[in-house]
Amino acid sequence: MFDEYEDLVTVEELCEMLSIGKNAAYELLGSGTIKAFRIKRVWKIPKKSVVDYVFKESKL
Repeated sequence: MFDEYEDLVTVEELCEMLSIGKNAAYELLGSGTIKAFRIKRVWKIPKKSVVDYVFKESKL
């Protein structure tokens, strides 16, 4: 799943992966629903966090 992405993805790539807008992406990141971290103002999102979120939300 999401093999074309690197191990750390950007907010823009997260939006592509989930087909969501930036506001929704920042809500998921800010609430901690998708585990990620920031270096200064740049979000670093582990691809595994996105995959885990997809599986959790789809009840698989």
